[in-house]
Amino acid sequence: MSQHALFEGLVVDEFDRPVEVRRVGGEAFYVVDDDGFMRHIESEQVDRQVLEHMRRMMEGHEEAISLSTMKMLGQEDIFTKAAIEASLKNIEAQFEALLQMGLPEEVRAYLGMVGFRVVVDVHGNVLRVEQPARADEGGEGE
Repeated sequence: MSQHALFEGLVVDEFDRPVEVRRVGGEAFYVVDDDGFMRHIESEQVDRQVLEHMRRMMEGHEEAISLSTMKMLGQEDIFTKAAIEASLKNIEAQFEALLQMGLPEEVRAYLGMVGFRVVVDVHGNVLRVEQPARADEGGEGE
């Protein structure tokens, strides 16, 4: 049971309609309009699918992620690199903590501004995760 919907404000249904978040008994639900029937889907069910998608995207790119994070932090030393790499190796625990704490509203706002969206069907299955293109992709393959 999750008290937070990680991607609140970033989830839409397959018809591009925003999905609301409601709390019932302390638990967060994404609410999808299924032809007038408001389906309540446990937020954790959707959030875990998105986090798994992100984990798969990160696989094999740990070195680049470490270097980029160090540059963002302005701390390019071996200790920072080791700490970041340890966090990446233990990403499942990081995701569990994120599910418990939630994403800060500023982070969700930033994700929305750069075009991050999650598209779900009426059963809470993630159909796709739309992410902003990386600068080094340059639109190739489109």
